Amino acid sequence: MPLNEFFADLHIHIGRDQENNPVKISASHTLTLKNIIHEAGKRKGIDLIGIIDCHSPNVLTEIEQCVIQADAVQLQTGGIRFGRVTLLLGSEIELYDTTCQGPIHVLCFIPTLENMRYFSNWLKMKMTNISLSSQRFYGTAKELQQKVKELDGLFIPAHVFTPFKSLYGKGVNCSLEEVLDPTMIDAIELGLSADTDMADQIAELHSYTYVTNSDSHSLGKIAREYQKVTLREPSFVEFTAALYEKDGRKIAANYGMNPKLGKYYSTVCRACSNQVGAKDMICSHCNSKAIVRGVFDRIQQLKTATTKRTRPPYIYQVPLDYIPGLGPKTLEKLLDAFQTEMNIIHFATEKQLLQVVNEKIAKAILAMRTGKQHIQAGGGGTYGRVTFDHK
Repeated sequence: MPLNEFFADLHIHIGRDQENNPVKISASHTLTLKNIIHEAGKRKGIDLIGIIDCHSPNVLTEIEQCVIQADAVQLQTGGIRFGRVTLLLGSEIELYDTTCQGPIHVLCFIPTLENMRYFSNWLKMKMTNISLSSQRFYGTAKELQQKVKELDGLFIPAHVFTPFKSLYGKGVNCSLEEVLDPTMIDAIELGLSADTDMADQIAELHSYTYVTNSDSHSLGKIAREYQKVTLREPSFVEFTAALYEKDGRKIAANYGMNPKLGKYYSTVCRACSNQVGAKDMICSHCNSKAIVRGVFDRIQQLKTATTKRTRPPYIYQVPLDYIPGLGPKTLEKLLDAFQTEMNIIHFATEKQLLQVVNEKIAKAILAMRTGKQHIQAGGGGTYGRVTFDHK
């Protein structure tokens, strides 16, 4: 079987299970298993997805029923195939570590339904409510890592630089090795607030592959960040090989939003939303101490590396609806013509685009392929803004 390129987004939440019970409380009610499969495959054009609430018993039961009813197939190489989309069974779990003074989110991926059912039953003894997403794990981080490895799984720290619920997000300068066993980490998820160059300022991250995922809480946010992967087929075993660059498998490119677009890029006062200095402890505008350290400033505090390693290109992209003038009706016209958003963003030629949209929109789509967007940085609690160079 030859190597091919596929698109992957491995951090998607379930909002409601098949009995309409909440799973990720802050996620949209429309984020059901069936809707995610349809949106990812039919509209987005994503080949490999990670649903990270599969430990929830009702979610797991629904997936098992899909296999029993032949609506899906469990692959011998790991993962569940729904038509063109392969689902990796994942779980987002909250650790609490006193060293880093706060909660840390991690992603655990398990290759088979049988092993995920075992994992879910084990987690039930370590959590208050197994049915909900991102629940607190009452045990040590290394205990969780060991269990994931016993089940042939993958362990990935999630959105590692966001100010809340991440490994490096707090004000204390803690090392990865103080919390986790570095030999049982398979990759690092950057999150919306950082890119490859920013993350590589932390020397202890140089040995890990970086992944970029959407952390989607609604259908429309699926694939706002993703990666292009070189695999023989979309499956658990093949994706694992890509993380370790085995026999030509690899992460070929990371696609993500420019970190300056994020409201956490700059340091702000949470009380009044005004931007403050990198070293300020009190807001000069309202005298509040509720300072949220921006990701850029936080990484400067943690910076340890003097060199960078060679990595896949990190290409700045934004969702199509960020393009000025590209509203819902225009997007539907583009989807009618090119079937999926990945086809629109990556493969449609300028000539083909101009048959559907005006020149300004066509050139903006082409500019996305090389990251040619101009960014007005976010700050003060507001998101940044994007414009395009149409030359």
